[in-house]
Amino acid sequence: MDVAQTAVRTARSRWPALAVLATGQLMLIVDGTGVAVALPRIRADLGLAGAQLSWVVNGYLVAFGGLLLLCGRLGDLLGRRRVFLGGIAVFTAASALCGAAGDPVLLVAARFVQGVGCAMAGSVITGMVVVLFPEGRERVRAITVIAFVAAGGGSVGALGGGALTELLGWPWLFLVNVPIGALVLVAGRRTLVPDRGLGWGAGADLLGAALVTAGLMLVVLAIGELGPGGSGPVLPAALAAAGIAALAGFAVRQRTAAAPLLDLSILRSRELAGGNLLQALFVGAMFGFQYLVTLYLQEVLGLDPLETGLAYLLASAVIGAVSLGLAGPLIVRFGVRRVLLAGQAAGVLAFGWLARVPESGTYAVDVLPAMLALGVSAGLVLPAATALAMTGATAADSGVRSGVTGTAQQVGGALGLAALAALAGAGTGGTESGDARTADAVIDGYRLGFGAGAVLLALAAVIALALPRGGGGASGQP
Repeated sequence: MDVAQTAVRTARSRWPALAVLATGQLMLIVDGTGVAVALPRIRADLGLAGAQLSWVVNGYLVAFGGLLLLCGRLGDLLGRRRVFLGGIAVFTAASALCGAAGDPVLLVAARFVQGVGCAMAGSVITGMVVVLFPEGRERVRAITVIAFVAAGGGSVGALGGGALTELLGWPWLFLVNVPIGALVLVAGRRTLVPDRGLGWGAGADLLGAALVTAGLMLVVLAIGELGPGGSGPVLPAALAAAGIAALAGFAVRQRTAAAPLLDLSILRSRELAGGNLLQALFVGAMFGFQYLVTLYLQEVLGLDPLETGLAYLLASAVIGAVSLGLAGPLIVRFGVRRVLLAGQAAGVLAFGWLARVPESGTYAVDVLPAMLALGVSAGLVLPAATALAMTGATAADSGVRSGVTGTAQQVGGALGLAALAALAGAGTGGTESGDARTADAVIDGYRLGFGAGAVLLALAAVIALALPRGGGGASGQP
């Protein structure tokens, strides 16, 4: 096919291709939020303790965050269409394994493979949209579609995940991905125009990817070992030391590799480093919130999975409305720094409210106000932090900056979830697993975890205060 024919085919198929990419992204997002709603049922069916349960989420996040940069590079080398379809195929096959998993080890392993598929597909979607819609109003419309899917996917996942878990059982959270993934693969092969990558000879830093993924996994394991049921201080210290050594090895490798995954010089940008550190702290707190609130709603307040999905629905709607409708104008009017501080203040108040949850509380009084405040917080902070991180981006480095931002979110989520889950478990006084739990101990654990989330967002606010006034490319005054 010559260049003219390729251009004609691309123009004719761009909107069907966008529909395929949006459906693939929706499947990836819905899976993550749906699993969160089903965690108590998964724990009951498979006999998972608190630290083990968090790995149902973290196995996915570690693979996703650790491999995102590598998969983005593979898209450059092998062609984005090939990497996207390969990622959907891996994710779909892993979903079938998750649905068939009868023991915790198989489920966590399959979730890790799901994360690999998500990293492959998710790393190239934005790049494919930019190529399909090179400029003008159509590009804005296409990016808005993808942003809407990202914002609305959480609501669909929470509600759909709750319904599937309640009506058919939690394995169907994963099994439903099989026909959807097959449909995306068939439609993608028909609508996505093949693209020629740079070729494998241009180089991919496989060693760097292995080091960052192994380092992240070891650090998360170390945090988990600090909770109830851990093996004492020696093993966590050894795991943490090995993880830090692997991450340091990754940094050294990026300075010496012929084709590094990450040009460390871009981290000299105060805006990029600050924006991504903010996102890591914020997303870590939010993943911990989702994990702990789900357990509180179902195990303390007695909600079923469908009711839990409905409980999240309003908060997800607030996130979508604020991020799509208010964040941009507020950033232009007041500047990134002020919007970040306002969002983080709302988040600290929300976690502070949750840190006093009672043993016999109600959703309307004890949870809903915090959910709404966190919806506002996320809707303000995430767009503002992303705008900050992309300040000064050029055509040459916008891809790697985007990859660093995605990695910061997933890594922050994995570390934050591990830390808050471990603290909540430690707050039970070692009585978190089995019938030995007491109601007072469990509530104390939740309070400690929520209090730690408030601390994470307070640290993020301190970072925002240290940012240059009026930074982030906004026109607003400091």
